[in-house]
Amino acid sequence: MRSIWNGNISFGLVSIPIKMYPATEDHSVSFRQIHTADGGRIRYRKICELEEKAVEAGEIGRAYEDADGALIPITDEDLAVLPLPTTRALEIEAFISASEIDPLQMGDAYYLGANGTTAAKPYALLREALKRSEKVAIAKYVHRGRERLGMLRVVGDAIALHRLLWPDEVREPTGVAPKAKVTVKPAELDLADTLMATLGEVDLNELHDEYHEALEALVAAKVSGTTPTAEPGEEPRGAQVVDLMAALKDSVRSAREARGETAEEEEGAEAAEGEGKKATVTELRGRKKAAKKAPAAKRTASATRGKAAKKTAKTAAKTTEKKAAPKKTAAKKTAAKKTTAKTAAAKTAAKKRTGKGGSRTAS
Repeated sequence: MRSIWNGNISFGLVSIPIKMYPATEDHSVSFRQIHTADGGRIRYRKICELEEKAVEAGEIGRAYEDADGALIPITDEDLAVLPLPTTRALEIEAFISASEIDPLQMGDAYYLGANGTTAAKPYALLREALKRSEKVAIAKYVHRGRERLGMLRVVGDAIALHRLLWPDEVREPTGVAPKAKVTVKPAELDLADTLMATLGEVDLNELHDEYHEALEALVAAKVSGTTPTAEPGEEPRGAQVVDLMAALKDSVRSAREARGETAEEEEGAEAAEGEGKKATVTELRGRKKAAKKAPAAKRTASATRGKAAKKTAKTAAKTTEKKAAPKKTAAKKTAAKKTTAKTAAAKTAAKKRTGKGGSRTAS
């Protein structure tokens, strides 16, 4: 990796020689300007206004333009003698919590590497001090002709530098927010919370530039001489929101479908949310207004499930009756047999008594 700046980190009386390396790279597809009539390349040339001819990069310097339009040349030697300690050094001013940095101030990122073996020990000292304190360092330095503000933090085993805008370079959001007074209902916030929970988290490493891939495919098709074909995409969504509640519900449903959740899992999730929150999607569906706005497909599906449940109940009842009928018949037969046996026994006993009585009379 090629360094773009050499200097020192000034940490109190400790000086750490470092090299600055770009921490990011741009993978975007670059286009060139051409003349549409003949395909010729359009190039820009740097022309001297006095001589009216092109000049080479080595002949170009810098100058400051004052209010009257006069140009005052500024050389590298002039900049080198500026009475600033930050000319060739990152001067650490303080250590603060990273949460105190406004993300709007964040700019380009760089890696700072130790420059030479003697820089290894103080470099490691600063890195470990930043780790243990769980803070970031705020530093000032000069880069590309101006003094800048930077934030130093630990990334892995290296120290990274984030260029920061000066606080007065960040504009106030005056006139950006809606001027009309808007009231957000608690139920709408609950649905928004549900949608946020359903969308869940994402691994940033899994995200990629789909537009860049599509451009590469387009260029490859052009090079091979084939005609690129556009795949059918989603219909563009309207920016007008007619029913915010309905849009939130549809968003939650779509998010769950994208995650592969079935209708039963969706109902279970809504029931679980209903136990933990006072106002959730489940409760809103139970209200009369929400029931009126329910899609026709859901009402039909609900009615179909109700009819199917009634038919199942009737069939089960008939089956139970049929199974119970043989048991009742068998019980009746058994009771009849017992009654017949008792009657026969009674008759036999009566005959015996009659026989005994007749013999006594004969004697």
